[in-house]
Amino acid sequence: MKTLLLVDDEVRMLDLLSLYLSPFYQCVKANSGEEALSLLEGNNIDLVLLDIMMPQMDGWETCEKIRKFSEVPIIMISARNEKIDIVKGLETGADDYITKPIDEGELLARINAVFRRYQNKEVRKINFNGLSWDEAAYELRYASEIIQTTPKEFLLVGLFLKNPNKVFSRALLLDLIWGNNTYTEDRTVDSHVRNVRDKLRQVNFPIDKHLRTVWGVGYKWVNKE
Repeated sequence: MKTLLLVDDEVRMLDLLSLYLSPFYQCVKANSGEEALSLLEGNNIDLVLLDIMMPQMDGWETCEKIRKFSEVPIIMISARNEKIDIVKGLETGADDYITKPIDEGELLARINAVFRRYQNKEVRKINFNGLSWDEAAYELRYASEIIQTTPKEFLLVGLFLKNPNKVFSRALLLDLIWGNNTYTEDRTVDSHVRNVRDKLRQVNFPIDKHLRTVWGVGYKWVNKE
């Protein structure tokens, strides 16, 4: 079941959204932009429903901050339906915009439409806590410093970043990265993972907090510290 992050400073609205959506999705609630950012970094979220009119950090600012480290789909929600507000929401990185009062059927349809658009969209660039993996440029950077990697090391990092909290067995990694070459052994995976860790340690990225060994199985990337 996909997980939605519901962000609104009104408890009543959070409860209403959860009532509409919980039969179809797992729902996580946040009543501020700050809490939403924290939950995004520590959980595997598939889509964000983001209210605009919130105190302290409004939806526009929250959306901009999310886009600095995540490509998660975002649908903005607001009582404001002026075209200038809709345009502003889309320009800050939102994928869609829905106005209150919310119709349950329309909300579900818009969520499903966003998921369909993302279903076949290949992730080409990922930013995570200052670590940037750019497939088009074939570059791995941390704090603007380029990290020299072999092609297999680069693909490994991308695979882990695209699949947070998923455990990859050595056999699966061999299949996905090396094409299940019969002449490649499990220790080849360990060697490449060790090299990735060493290179990221050299630029002071906290790799040991994120790239974890699952003993007897393989490896996984953990988002939260």
